[in-house]
Amino acid sequence: MTRPAIVRTPLHRNLRKAQQGVVLFIALIVLVAMSMAGIAVMRSVDTNVLIAGNLAFRNAALSAADAGIEAGRDWVAAQSGGALINDSVPGYFANWQDAFNPTNFDWAANGAFVGTDPNGNVIRYVVHRMCAESAKTVDGTDCFKVASATSGSTKGGGSYGQTPLSGSAQPYYRITARVEGPRNTVSYVQAFVY
Repeated sequence: MTRPAIVRTPLHRNLRKAQQGVVLFIALIVLVAMSMAGIAVMRSVDTNVLIAGNLAFRNAALSAADAGIEAGRDWVAAQSGGALINDSVPGYFANWQDAFNPTNFDWAANGAFVGTDPNGNVIRYVVHRMCAESAKTVDGTDCFKVASATSGSTKGGGSYGQTPLSGSAQPYYRITARVEGPRNTVSYVQAFVY
């Protein structure tokens, strides 16, 4: 059996010449589309890395604020009751200062400097005695205070000795810590102690 001969006509030759540049054009379009997709993915990853970095700086600043709270608490605990009736700038106010706003407070002049941690966070604190006015004792009604319980009753529970604040009323103190860190990170933490 013999194969029939393929007859090439001028029409076949013209179709082949018309198709020779189309494949190259389609390949270039696909290459441009893949490049654009690669750039979009790269930018998305860069944005995610920046967000993760900012969250890490924020968490480091919040952790550093604990050192400011502890420094303020230690300062209050080391003072005598008479010393806490008057202001002691920087860092202590014997009243709650109605207009106190941590975001516009002059921390450099009126805040107590704790230090700079290894991450570059600058820590400061300020303590407010929760009384309406300075230079007044806690006996009045213008202070938020905790009154001590008497040690005479354990209400059916075990006896653990005398309460540490027996016979006295103690004012609350608001400690506000501010941490300023890298990339303009600023965190505020407040705690109430007595």
